[in-house]
Amino acid sequence: MQNRPFTYLFRFQYLGLRYHGWQIQKGVKTIQGTLEKTFRFVLGHEDFNILGAGRTDSGVSCLHGAFELFLKNKLDLARIILHLNENLPSDIRILNGQKVPLDFNIIQDVTQKQYGYYFSFGNKPHPFLAAGLAYIGERPDLDGMREAASLMVGLHDFRRFCTHGKQTEDFVRKIDQAEIVGAHYDQNLWSLENVWVFRVKGKGFLMHQVRRMAAALFLVGKGKLDIQELKAALHSLEKKPLTPKAPAVGLVLEEVLFKGLGN
Repeated sequence: MQNRPFTYLFRFQYLGLRYHGWQIQKGVKTIQGTLEKTFRFVLGHEDFNILGAGRTDSGVSCLHGAFELFLKNKLDLARIILHLNENLPSDIRILNGQKVPLDFNIIQDVTQKQYGYYFSFGNKPHPFLAAGLAYIGERPDLDGMREAASLMVGLHDFRRFCTHGKQTEDFVRKIDQAEIVGAHYDQNLWSLENVWVFRVKGKGFLMHQVRRMAAALFLVGKGKLDIQELKAALHSLEKKPLTPKAPAVGLVLEEVLFKGLGN
């Protein structure tokens, strides 16, 4: 990207319901494709590159994500952000932007990612909330789920809690935090008292890891998976996933932190 010496980091958010994930794919609507189309219109050219901090799955949403823009000319950030938001679909919003050094690497400089899996139980919520909220039915054993979540904290082999890609050989990841809390306590998005979030933090995650972790906790909460089975799976070398994936609709990339930026 050195032939494009101006580098900017943008923070943004989106509702993933209508998109087939971040990465450009032929014949389907994606977040990256929509951003690039809008930048081409706003800038009036296509001599730029966009690189995301990571890939989200089809249907997954983002609260405070990031992407990097490489181009040859300096930007008036305030003006560009205003014009981008005027022309982007209503389910994508640019929050802010900043110029970053040429040696900044949006992939390698990540220090932590935070995901939240939002779910409700009991009385089924209004259908309008279904775009970003999973519904798991009757009340689960939340104490059991919290205990199970605590077992995931630390350095573990998560081969039974991910989808195996062709290039995946290292399944060890460190989880800095895994907890279940009421979503209405820390997000203004939810006013219902029975909306909860499984929140997990770490430097990086495997394919579908958070969704499979969430699914395992739901099965524990419903008495369909024993905590000891979950604990054993964290030490197992078997490759078959322990559980199916939880629906994408509840998953939100909440935050991405980078070294050297103050965030």
